[in-house]
Amino acid sequence: MLTQEKKPMTRSVPGTPVLNRDTASVAGRKAGGMPSPLVSEEYVPRAMPPLLGTVDMTTTFLMIIFFITNATTAVAGGAASFTYWTIGAITFFIPCVIATAQLGAMFPYEGSLYNWTHKALGGYWSFFAAFCAWFPGVLVIISAGDVIVSYVQGLNNHWLVEPWQQGALIILLIAVTATLATQRYRMVQKTVNAVMGFTFLAVILLAVAGITWLAKGHPSATSFSHFSDWNISWNKNTGNLYLFGLITLAYLGSEVPLNLGGEVARRNVITRHLLWGTLLVLIGYFVATFAVLVVQGPVNGANPFALVTTVDLALGKFIGNIAAMLIMSFFVMAMVVYNYTYSRLLLVAGIDQRLPMKIARLNRHRVPSNAIKFQAIVAIIITAMVFFVAPYAIQITSPANLSTEIYNVLLASSTLVWAFSAGFLFINLAKFLSSKRQALRFHLVFPRPVLWVSIILGSTSSFFAILGTLFYSWTALISNDRWLYIIGGLTFCYLVVAAIVSMFANSEASWETSKVQ
Repeated sequence: MLTQEKKPMTRSVPGTPVLNRDTASVAGRKAGGMPSPLVSEEYVPRAMPPLLGTVDMTTTFLMIIFFITNATTAVAGGAASFTYWTIGAITFFIPCVIATAQLGAMFPYEGSLYNWTHKALGGYWSFFAAFCAWFPGVLVIISAGDVIVSYVQGLNNHWLVEPWQQGALIILLIAVTATLATQRYRMVQKTVNAVMGFTFLAVILLAVAGITWLAKGHPSATSFSHFSDWNISWNKNTGNLYLFGLITLAYLGSEVPLNLGGEVARRNVITRHLLWGTLLVLIGYFVATFAVLVVQGPVNGANPFALVTTVDLALGKFIGNIAAMLIMSFFVMAMVVYNYTYSRLLLVAGIDQRLPMKIARLNRHRVPSNAIKFQAIVAIIITAMVFFVAPYAIQITSPANLSTEIYNVLLASSTLVWAFSAGFLFINLAKFLSSKRQALRFHLVFPRPVLWVSIILGSTSSFFAILGTLFYSWTALISNDRWLYIIGGLTFCYLVVAAIVSMFANSEASWETSKVQ
């Protein structure tokens, strides 16, 4: 247990941080136009050893962003999918990476967006941005479990037909992966690194499948030969403009690995992992999209299991089953990664007295186990409501399609809130460029014009991607009108909850501070 001593933060064994009067009183003072250092900035490096190197951060980056099944949603645009992947990368993904690299180099602390927003905008907005980033992470944990349900159904269409069966498996996966996330971090990270290697083995199999399919004399299931195949179509009913939001927001999450910024071994790891991670994400999405389009085409390829059937058709059932196992292993470990990366937002909020400090307690492995358990409980409750209550309270025409509908609804609604929080990357960076220039002096990674261009491109593309996601359904199972009501309603509720919780967090911070004074 941490004890009160003369130094603001000390430790002997992991536990709940205890603040003394000097530390608490520093929290409200300003120095040089910048807020005083957060307590979490001092505590985390002392309590949690800096173990993360470039490979560790790169694989974490890939686990967060490279949801390989996004390729099966993107293929609906045919050859134009590559046009949108490219536009999304240039106007959103790369600007996000640039903003993340710059902010991370300036403030290499635990909590990433939470810490950066505190520096730029202050306490209320830092917690609001962090909550908008954290809650989608919980939903994506459920979405990853839902992908596994889809893959089990793809392997045998007689399995997991009933909604309660699907929900039971997801809850089991949440419990198991949360338990794994609380284990010794070095062991867990090595497992993540290995599984990410398996995932790119699946990408290689997809590449081989596409090339083999053509080499055997099969025609491509998608036309690439006409310029019009690659065009953006603005037609309201038959156009492909809806793909802009879907594909652009598939690049979300560049800042999430830096939730562990206080555990990074060296500052240069921040820029190195962003460089390698960006290249590998682009390669992975392009290869997976190419393979599915060549072998199955836009219509048959538009379901998560199409990645496996693509390998089945080109390389045989045995190799296809191997690909299925490799991809499923990714989503199991993605649940683990989302658990431990997003738990760091709860950790720093607890240390900084924005949440009850018990949530920041570390276990004997120096992992924020209370935060991970809390996330798991929230995810299990939501899963139970979605799969145990909703299907039997609302008439569903096809229970077998429920997992696909839930996957798209959860992923789209969480993506919108996530995109809203990602907007703070550009708001924060603009703040430092315009009125807090001293903070940039010693750690300017990119020239200022490059940063301004990134801000303009990233914020603009994010805005239009959000609109596109609201007005165009991601699945043919849900009409556009119904989609707007569902996704718009859920997103609005999430933001309202974020605003209310942020107000309570400010009250909690004031109350905790008054206790130690």
